[in-house]
Amino acid sequence: MVCIPCIVIPVLLWVYKRFLEPIIYPVISPFINAIWGNKAVTNTSTDQKASETSNGTHKLESNGEATANGATIAADKKAD
Repeated sequence: MVCIPCIVIPVLLWVYKRFLEPIIYPVISPFINAIWGNKAVTNTSTDQKASETSNGTHKLESNGEATANGATIAADKKAD
C-alpha cells in the first residue's frame, strides 16, 4: 500500500507548478532578484589548473588504440 504523502505531495507540487507559480512568480521575482542579485553567477577563479583544462591544453588519457581519424578503439581486456 502506498503511503498518503507519496500521493499527496506530488499532486500538490504539480498543482503549484501548473497553476500557482505563473501567478505568484511575477510578484515575488523582483524581491528575489534584489536579495540574491548576480553574485553567484560571477566566477573570479584564477587557478592555473582550471585555466589549463578550460582552454583545451589538458590531454585526456585513453585506454584504447588510436586510429587515423583520432577516434579510439577500446582494447579487449580478455584475450581468448
